Amino acid sequence: MTHAAPADPALATLVAIEEIKRLKHRYLRCLDGKDWEPFTDTLAPSITAKYGKYTFDDRDALVAFMRKHMGRKEMLTEHFVAHPEITVDGDTAHGYWHLSDTVLIPSQGVMLRGAAVYDDDYARGEDGQWRITRTGYERAYEYVVKLEDLPSFTVTANKWA
Repeated sequence: MTHAAPADPALATLVAIEEIKRLKHRYLRCLDGKDWEPFTDTLAPSITAKYGKYTFDDRDALVAFMRKHMGRKEMLTEHFVAHPEITVDGDTAHGYWHLSDTVLIPSQGVMLRGAAVYDDDYARGEDGQWRITRTGYERAYEYVVKLEDLPSFTVTANKWA
C-alpha cells in the first residue's frame, strides 16, 4: 500500500514513527510465529545484521539462518520489544528498542532468557513501505536454565507440535 506523506512535517514524522513501530512488531511476530514470507518482507534485500556472534550481509542469508534455527517445531520463542526511541530523517530512520526474549527448547531441556537493546536503521522504499536496513543487538545479559531444575515445568500448548 502506497500513500502520500502528510504535508505537515511534524505529522509526517509521527506517521513514520508509527509505521516503523508496526514494522518492528511485525518482524518479531513473524519470527516467533515462524511466518517466513511476511518476516522476509520486513527486511531490505541488502540488510546487514549482527546478533551477538552471528552476522549477516543480506536478506537471504539472514532468513535462511532464522528458518533453519528458529523454525524448528521444538523451539518456542517470545521476543518482546518496548521503549522505542525512533528518529526519522526523511525516508530513513534510526531506532533503539529494549528487547526481552525467551527461548524454550524442551527437547534439549533448556530455557534461555535474555535482554538487549536493538540498534536498527530503516528506509522507506519506492513502494512507500518501511523496511529494516540494519539491525542487531548486544546482550545486556543472558542466562540458561535446565528445565530439570524446574520440576513442575510442562509445556501445555505448542501450535507446532
